[in-house]
Amino acid sequence: MSVKRIVTLAAVLLLTRCNAAFHKHMKYFIKAVEHIEDRNPNQKPVDVLKGLRGIAGEEDVFAQHYLGRLSQDHRGAGLVMDSEFYQYVRDVIRHRVTDRGHEEGVVLTDDGTTIALVPLLLGVEAGLLGMTGAQSSGLHALTLTKELGLAFLRLRSPELAQQLGTKGCWDSVTSPQVFTLSGTSSPVTDALINGGMDGTILGSELSVSAQHPLKLSGLLTGYYRYSLGPEGLSAAPRLISALRRDNFKTLVSPALLQDQVLDSLRMYWRLRGDAPMEDTEAAVKEGVETFIQKHAVCPTIITRCEWEAAPYRGTPTQLTLPLSYMYIHHTYEPSEPCLSFQQCAADMRSMQRYHQESNGWDDIGYSFVAGSDGYIYEGRGWSWQGAHTAGYNSKGYGVAIIGDYTTNLPSQRTLELVRDELPACAVTEGHLVPAYIVHGHRQMVNTECPGNALYREIGTWPHFHVSDHSVFVQNSFHSGRGVSRLSFS
Repeated sequence: MSVKRIVTLAAVLLLTRCNAAFHKHMKYFIKAVEHIEDRNPNQKPVDVLKGLRGIAGEEDVFAQHYLGRLSQDHRGAGLVMDSEFYQYVRDVIRHRVTDRGHEEGVVLTDDGTTIALVPLLLGVEAGLLGMTGAQSSGLHALTLTKELGLAFLRLRSPELAQQLGTKGCWDSVTSPQVFTLSGTSSPVTDALINGGMDGTILGSELSVSAQHPLKLSGLLTGYYRYSLGPEGLSAAPRLISALRRDNFKTLVSPALLQDQVLDSLRMYWRLRGDAPMEDTEAAVKEGVETFIQKHAVCPTIITRCEWEAAPYRGTPTQLTLPLSYMYIHHTYEPSEPCLSFQQCAADMRSMQRYHQESNGWDDIGYSFVAGSDGYIYEGRGWSWQGAHTAGYNSKGYGVAIIGDYTTNLPSQRTLELVRDELPACAVTEGHLVPAYIVHGHRQMVNTECPGNALYREIGTWPHFHVSDHSVFVQNSFHSGRGVSRLSFS
């Protein structure tokens, strides 16, 4: 065998080992960025970003117009890095959806959501260059509004509501490599929207900041690799990925977003020399309304495949929608609030095992579960009848909060998710009637659930209602008759 062939084979084996070792996770991408920064100590963050853009081949007319043409150095030759890191960075940044429905150029983050790297990095680069303020800002066009506008023109009702923001599943949440879209491929996937939101948020912050980060890796670490304390998001830093939707809503109103999308489309057509499409304003107006509903009104819901749920056993019973009730539970066990995606997902799997193996149920009993990491976790979801409130499972959704709330309350952010955001989403999407009623589990079944402290709290909620049946159950509870502390169904 020739020396040249031996060297080539060795390089292939090295890259194969590297790609197997480097997972499609934000922490591994940050490690790659740290390697680049260590090997290029004199490069500023904006130069690192330009080099990454060059490696990814992201130099369309939009990027050239707002960020300038890349020099030969910025096309990768100017960044010194080991070959295995170069291969990993190139593979993990380049965004596309394959014929097999795999979305590439996306990474899993510590908070359990998936983001596309291109709009994130373009937003950070635009922010470092100070692009913000105007409606036609390159920051918004580069991160989100151009892609949204093109999607609004390609999709019309009802396809828009069904396909905008398609989610997906990783082959593994501990060692992610392949991300497969769960539904019909969308022009703008959930990962692309998440990355665009993050690019908008970080870019906007950088564009008005008097101090820029010394390193790109430090900026990404602070935003994606944080740890929550006992108070959860209530005491968390403002700029973290779990607060993505809250921060995005403070930056962009529906009216402003509509203007920005229209401006981005006009610039796109001008740069390409194309004629504007007819009925653009009507399509954008409808599209923005759909986008706001799905990605601002509704909370982030971690789907079953994202927390690695076991399959449903048997055939689910379909609910007849809309429902009229929402029944509030606490899990009691696990007794502690979960403060990270890793812990919340583990708690979901533990409860599902208990409900399936010990209780003999087809699946986890709850419709939805709220963690203290800022997210809602899908149990049986909007369409499948649950096993949460015996005798009433077909009438309402069972929503549990992870933890024991006999004496203490969940965090304020968690309460807002369950009291305000989840039901508002359900009403708008036709899952709950507008005049829905909230009951505590103990109002319908002889149980201490959802705990004394949480039950007193939900008694103050606008949709809480005391029924004749609930008075009977509570009298039975307080007299000590027939009480089961762990009545799940």
